Amino acid sequence: MSMEALFNPRGVAVTGSVSPGKLGNVLINRLVEGGFEKVYALNPKAKGLDGVPGFASAEEISGPVDLVVIASPAPTVKDVLEDCGKKGVKAAIIITSGFSEAGNAEGEEEIKQVAKKYGIRFTGPNCAGLVNTHSRLLATLEAAPPKGHTALISQSGAVGGNIMAWAHEQGLGISKFISYGNGNDLNELEFLKFLKDDPETKVIAMYLENIKNGREFMQVLKEVTPVKPVVIIKSGRTSTGQRATLSHTGSMAGADAVYDAAFRECGALRVETIEDMFDLCKGFANLPPVQGRRLAVVTNSGGPGVMAADKAEEVSLNVAEPSPEMTSVLKGILPPHAGVKNPIDITVEGTGEEYSQVLTEVLKEYDAALALYIGTPYLKALPVAEGIKRAAEMSGKPIVSTVLVGCDVEESVEFLKAHHLPNYVTGERAVKVLARMAEYHEYLTNKPELSEIPEQKAFLPGTGPVLEPDGMALLKENGIPVPEFRFAQSPQKAVEFCRSVGYPVVMKVVSPEILHKSDFGGVILNIGDDQGAEKAFDQLKHAAAGRDFRGVVIYPMLKGGREVILGLTRDVQFGPVVAFGLGGIYTEVLKDIVLRVAPVDKKGAQEMIRSIRTYPILKGIRGQEPADLDALADAIVNFSRLPFLYPDLEEADLNPVFVFPKGVLVGDVRLVRSGSINK
Repeated sequence: MSMEALFNPRGVAVTGSVSPGKLGNVLINRLVEGGFEKVYALNPKAKGLDGVPGFASAEEISGPVDLVVIASPAPTVKDVLEDCGKKGVKAAIIITSGFSEAGNAEGEEEIKQVAKKYGIRFTGPNCAGLVNTHSRLLATLEAAPPKGHTALISQSGAVGGNIMAWAHEQGLGISKFISYGNGNDLNELEFLKFLKDDPETKVIAMYLENIKNGREFMQVLKEVTPVKPVVIIKSGRTSTGQRATLSHTGSMAGADAVYDAAFRECGALRVETIEDMFDLCKGFANLPPVQGRRLAVVTNSGGPGVMAADKAEEVSLNVAEPSPEMTSVLKGILPPHAGVKNPIDITVEGTGEEYSQVLTEVLKEYDAALALYIGTPYLKALPVAEGIKRAAEMSGKPIVSTVLVGCDVEESVEFLKAHHLPNYVTGERAVKVLARMAEYHEYLTNKPELSEIPEQKAFLPGTGPVLEPDGMALLKENGIPVPEFRFAQSPQKAVEFCRSVGYPVVMKVVSPEILHKSDFGGVILNIGDDQGAEKAFDQLKHAAAGRDFRGVVIYPMLKGGREVILGLTRDVQFGPVVAFGLGGIYTEVLKDIVLRVAPVDKKGAQEMIRSIRTYPILKGIRGQEPADLDALADAIVNFSRLPFLYPDLEEADLNPVFVFPKGVLVGDVRLVRSGSINK
């Protein structure tokens, strides 16, 4: 009932001064201009405005009032909610600022309690209002957008207002606009769940500055994205942006790379700019699904066609040549001097009928098409637009267009818009839309199962820093392969254990005060005999002089594997996050790392492996035998479970992990307990 009252109210009361220039005045005028009929002014003087009746109390209004829009000063908001609650109002939009964003958290809690008392759900405070174009509800200070099928949820009222203002210019129709400000009651999660089932919304766009509960947000996203695409701008990509976000919202922004990983895992599509958001939302709101990556570029100008094809390949679309059979068909349609290799250049003489025929034919073997028309000022573009429309209807497949120049170009673009055929300023922008739509379809086809959170098993061994032998034992216990190892506390035991492991061996210092062993000369390789073993023990003990020397750990020398790195950390918003990348000398140079919110299932682990740029090195190049990627995926899965099994595990690094043609072995482990200090 509360969401119905919020988006489809029978009557709306507006609080605040109705004097010219005041917020109450602006809001009432917006509602009236939008065509909403049952509007009431609510203020102590019972003053109305231009035919809108005024009342001193909501209880004086005879008709039903489901929604109150509050723009009166912060100290009055509590009393307004009390008055409206007695009237039976069930929803509120609190435009008023001066609450938690200004340090008045106590006042914000007070209004929440009053609202709860009367069962009133509200958006805000400190928000820019709400729009439902399909019920003619314009309860906002922002510009009225055109009616359409894109819903926008914005944490920032100003950014949301800019998008509303640009919607007409960009040809993007809006179904709902929601600004939730401080999000004290209704927030992005509640609105996402509502829009999932909203029949008037085809695509959901979001502008976010921070997320309070990352895992809950992911859970909701995973419920919504299989039903509708979600396009997100998350500000604070850089350290400067994160500082600005912090000062603006009063809450911590998580690492940007983790947001990327979380959105990708949930099937949401992150974009960088508002232009990208408009472009992609126009695609989703108007086009059929892009069910593959084969793209045909049909153009009347070679240069723009090549530029679009270059961008298409850059964003992983396949601009392959048509089949011999299709080539033959195209040659039968086009003049001899036309190009039929893809881009298909129908030349400057190309007609609307040729566009229609070529597009219809190529879409029999391609998944989508781009129609480029770069005309001249004295020729009409409308016949080409009409040809694009006919091809879209005949094929049932997505066609994006870039129609530029012509004596009737504005009329032509309006024609395309009226027939739900998005036109883009450049071919490059158009193909980026198709690539992201294909990405979304791939997610729907292969969406991951929800990973089960394992139950707590134990706490990390010991009380201080976790020693390497204990760390290796813990990995082995949890299904992560480690080499044979021995822990020796005397030179005699060191020699004995080196023999049992089998020369050559590696010997490392064990000390709770030396976690980064290489920095202290704490690792000795290729020890080949008993004498070398005894000498290595003494050398490591000397390197640890003045520190808490516990002994040495001994491993066999590992050869022939490719080195990768696995890491775990706890993100502020999303909790445990697992990292994977190429290890060894490549780690610092290439920084080729992929992140995923833990835990990870087998399918997710395999996607992580394939996602790094240097994946071909693992797959095998120039005759190399491929690494055992199945065993590596199993290791990632088991590793990602550790922070749930051991709740005091703050960080973990396995570097290197050796991946052999058969099997995987961890070469080094570092586990950090919550509250530990690295030395």
